[in-house]
Amino acid sequence: MATVLTSAQTRFLRGQAHDLKAMLQVGGKGITDALVAEVEQALEIHELIKIKVGAGDRETRDAMIDQLATRTQAALVQRIGHTAVLYRPSQDKRQIVLPRN
Repeated sequence: MATVLTSAQTRFLRGQAHDLKAMLQVGGKGITDALVAEVEQALEIHELIKIKVGAGDRETRDAMIDQLATRTQAALVQRIGHTAVLYRPSQDKRQIVLPRN
């Protein structure tokens, strides 16, 4: 089940992600099982990550971002150009405390 966020939580996470650098980059091979595994590992460790998607046109890029969020059961916090921000709470050690509303 995918992570669902309220608008206040999304706003909070966008602020947290502002200074982050992109951790991973989706290349010409697209969404592979290895990439999904890397994203899941990064989400488990950091909870909030930025990913760069190198697809040329907007529809392809948006579809890749949506597929990646769905396969990792993460919430899409923000999408600006080629960069997407994903959030999923860690199962072992939660670091980010979200606002209630």
